[in-house]
Amino acid sequence: MASDYCVRDFMTVPATTISQDSRLIDAALLLRRTGIRHLPVVDGERLVGIITDRDIQRCAPSVLGGTTPEQYNSLLERTPLAKVMARNPLFVSPETRLREAASLLIEYKYGCLPVVEHGRVIGMLTVIDMLAVLRNILLGELAPIPADASAPRR
Repeated sequence: MASDYCVRDFMTVPATTISQDSRLIDAALLLRRTGIRHLPVVDGERLVGIITDRDIQRCAPSVLGGTTPEQYNSLLERTPLAKVMARNPLFVSPETRLREAASLLIEYKYGCLPVVEHGRVIGMLTVIDMLAVLRNILLGELAPIPADASAPRR
């Protein structure tokens, strides 16, 4: 039933994660290699942070400022991921209602929400996943979610 859509039905699985003991260069290379934009940071299997491609761009020195490629790489190699990641990120469970997850993405202007089950990251719900839901509704391939008095209005 459309009103019962849950995160589990639309999340991206599996989640690609990175250890908090990694370096910024490791995250940059993993994001580039996989083509994703958000990486949950874990301690063992426990979610402790998130790092995004934008975070890495923000932390990286500008090559326009005279930084050599060697200096640029050296900085990324020396910077611990734990120093620059966003700590204690908001997350959802696979059973979270999709409308609630969408409200969180909008309210906090996030590009993703890690999906955590039994203490471990099992997937990611991204804005792209939500756009795919919208596209499928508009194409008639997915039943719209009926309006609900408990849903936030924007």
